[in-house]
Amino acid sequence: MKYKAVIFDLDGTILDTLDDLTDAMNFALRNNQYPEHSIEEVCSFVGNGIRLLVERAVPADLEPEEIDKVFADFKMYYKEHCSDKTKPYDGIPELLQKLKENHIKTAVVSNKADNAVQILCRQYFKNQFDFAVGERAGIQKKPAPDSVNEALRELKLSAEEAVYVGDSEVDIQTAQNAGMESMIVEWGFREADFLKESGAKLLVSSPMEIWENV
Repeated sequence: MKYKAVIFDLDGTILDTLDDLTDAMNFALRNNQYPEHSIEEVCSFVGNGIRLLVERAVPADLEPEEIDKVFADFKMYYKEHCSDKTKPYDGIPELLQKLKENHIKTAVVSNKADNAVQILCRQYFKNQFDFAVGERAGIQKKPAPDSVNEALRELKLSAEEAVYVGDSEVDIQTAQNAGMESMIVEWGFREADFLKESGAKLLVSSPMEIWENV
């Protein structure tokens, strides 16, 4: 084995969360009498945390207090509905089991709110991950390496002993900022050509390819 651990992004990497994110975003917009967005548009907004998702989705030049109302409605709705339509990507449960059987540690580092990360990891992956963390107050979001470094400390490993797996330009930058190698999946929220232009060195088209490169 080349690595002792695999650190995963969540949305667009191991879980297909786009339908639930879109439903929550459109509920919040509708509740505040703003135009709704297609699933493709919401897909283009995600990757930098839910606050930026909301800021990108609301009409331009909205006052901060109006954005706060939409943000509050989004959080309220998503907390109750974050797993209505969400599901693991095909092959991910089998990949995680194979990593576990071969004593490869695993973690999740996400820009999703930490409470949602914990709920989703418990619901869909039970005790598969050695560590999982999401966005929290006072901690810089990805692409800052803070949460990845926290995961490495918890796993008691160096950056050279782990690989970061994600689906976006944010994940590419996160791995670079943490001094880690990365694998970027093609089934997530960004197109392969865009990922290559953003600096992806290794693109994988199936979970089994992740295993083959560990």
